Amino acid sequence: MLKLASYNLHKCRGMTGPHAPLRNLAVIRALDPDIIALQEVDFRYGVRPEALPRKLIQAETGLVPADIYGTTDSSLGWHGQTILMRPHLAEQAVLRRLPLPGLEPRGAVALRLPGLTVIGVHLGLARSSRRAQLARISAQASRIAEDHIVLMGDFNEWRDDRGLESLAGFRIIAPGPSYPAPLPQLRLDRMALSRNLDVLDTGVFNQAGAREASDHLPIWARIRMP
Repeated sequence: MLKLASYNLHKCRGMTGPHAPLRNLAVIRALDPDIIALQEVDFRYGVRPEALPRKLIQAETGLVPADIYGTTDSSLGWHGQTILMRPHLAEQAVLRRLPLPGLEPRGAVALRLPGLTVIGVHLGLARSSRRAQLARISAQASRIAEDHIVLMGDFNEWRDDRGLESLAGFRIIAPGPSYPAPLPQLRLDRMALSRNLDVLDTGVFNQAGAREASDHLPIWARIRMP
C-alpha cells in the first residue's frame, strides 16, 4: 500500500505571509505520505529561488525531493513543482519533465517507479489551457507509463462537469473542498488514477496548522497496488 498526497504550498507564505516554511514542513510530517506532489515550491520571479528549503526537507519530514534540474541552480522544482518521496523509493525513481501548452508557462513532472508512474501537475488559470494541458499529459502518459498511473495536483478547476474530458479513462478523485484553506469552498486539488488501482481511502488534511500554512489544504489517497 502507498499513501499519496498533493499540496500547493503557496510559496510557504500562508494566506498573506510571512514566509514560514517550517509550517508547511510540519503539515507534511503530520500527513506522513509515501509520495507527495508539491506545487509552488519556488518563488516566482528573478532566479526563482526555492521557497521550501531543500536542506530542511529530510530532517523535518523523512522524505527526499526528486532530482529535478530547476529553472536555476537555486530552484527546488520545475515550474514550481517537485515530488517528495521516501528514500527507498527515491533509489528506484526516474523523473521526467513534461512541457505543457497554455497562455502561461506550465509543466508537469513525471516520476517513474517500478509498477507506478506519478505525475504532478499545476494546471493553468484558463479552462482552455487546462484542457490542452490535460490532453498533452494523457497522450504523454500513454507513452512513458505502464498501466498504473496517478495524476495529482492543483487542477485549478472548480467544476466537476467541465474541463476534465481528457481524463475519461481515469478515476477522478476530489476528496473535498481544499481552497481557500481557512474556509474551504472549492475542490481545486484532485487526483486521477488508473482504474486498476485500488483506492482504499481519501481525504483532505486540515490538521497540524494546515489552515494557516498555505492557501490550499493537502489532499491524500491510500492505494493498494495490484
